Amino acid sequence: MLSVCRQYIKDLQFAEDVMINGFVKVFQHLESFRGDGSFEGWIRRIMIRESISYLRKKQFVVFDDELYENNTTNHTSISTEMDVEHIQLLIDKLPEGYKMVFVLYAVEGYKHAEIAKMLQISESTSKSQLFKARRMLQEKLKEQNILSYGTH
Repeated sequence: MLSVCRQYIKDLQFAEDVMINGFVKVFQHLESFRGDGSFEGWIRRIMIRESISYLRKKQFVVFDDELYENNTTNHTSISTEMDVEHIQLLIDKLPEGYKMVFVLYAVEGYKHAEIAKMLQISESTSKSQLFKARRMLQEKLKEQNILSYGTH
């Protein structure tokens, strides 16, 4: 579960603190687990909410409401040599609002409606943040000559 918290929180020590707080909530609310899904998934959702709550309390999250339209289609592929830690470092460099939406959508698999409700933003803001995060990551990868264009 530390890796879940770490996806949202750059500093490992703070991510560990959030994880511990998350586990405290897990044990406090253990009786509320209904068995509808997996136990791990239930804990994961608690860790995500704890991470978001931590970032909100620290006022690290700023959402940019300006909407960008994506009129071009890029076919991109990331070099298989890139390790997970390097990708995480690039994601860490995203503004917090972009990062949260990107991780919730691309990593955790939430839909924009769910993200909007969770973060108390509009669906269009969620979509905009995701678009901007992807574009920023593509630019950083391109700068590092990691991104290759073409059809794969």
